[in-house]
Amino acid sequence: MPRPRKRLAGTADPDKKRLSGKRTKTENSGEASPQVENSSPQNTSSSEICVKNLSRYWLMKSEPESRIEKGVDVKFGIEDLKAQPKHTTCWDGIRNYQARNFLRAMKLEEEAFFYHSNCKEPGIAGLMKVDVQFVRMMKRFIPLAELKTYHQAHKATGGPLKNMTLFTRQRLSVQPLTKEEFDFILSLEKKEPS
Repeated sequence: MPRPRKRLAGTADPDKKRLSGKRTKTENSGEASPQVENSSPQNTSSSEICVKNLSRYWLMKSEPESRIEKGVDVKFGIEDLKAQPKHTTCWDGIRNYQARNFLRAMKLEEEAFFYHSNCKEPGIAGLMKVDVQFVRMMKRFIPLAELKTYHQAHKATGGPLKNMTLFTRQRLSVQPLTKEEFDFILSLEKKEPS
């Protein structure tokens, strides 16, 4: 699970990409290219295609309840983000390569849902902007069970949540969303829970 932490003074400019992995040389110039080779043995998934198509919307998971991992409490909920100075913090502690790649693909001012996971009632608790800044609480908490109901219905009818990464790659802590998925979920906060 991601462990957000406060950004320290003197950290790198958030607009600069943090690249890791092998650098490749361009064929024409012989200079190092900023492209990173994909060292993953897995094939390109639909969620990776979404990022290549410039996903501007995200879902980021964190744990709102206390859990000790290697002597550190990894608890960080939407209220913790809201309490940060200027409501801004770094998002780190991600071990999954694909989630890290998604995190690197994000740009400032893109919107993300703050998703509470690994708790009594998982679900979407609020909105934030990337590089993570609190925007607002959701008008109502949207539980995973409700999203799952819509996902099942949309699989049959072709609705916006039919291929949502939350259900196709459940363990991924940083996930791209399509505009249709993002807009549909935002519309749910105005509806009565199903």
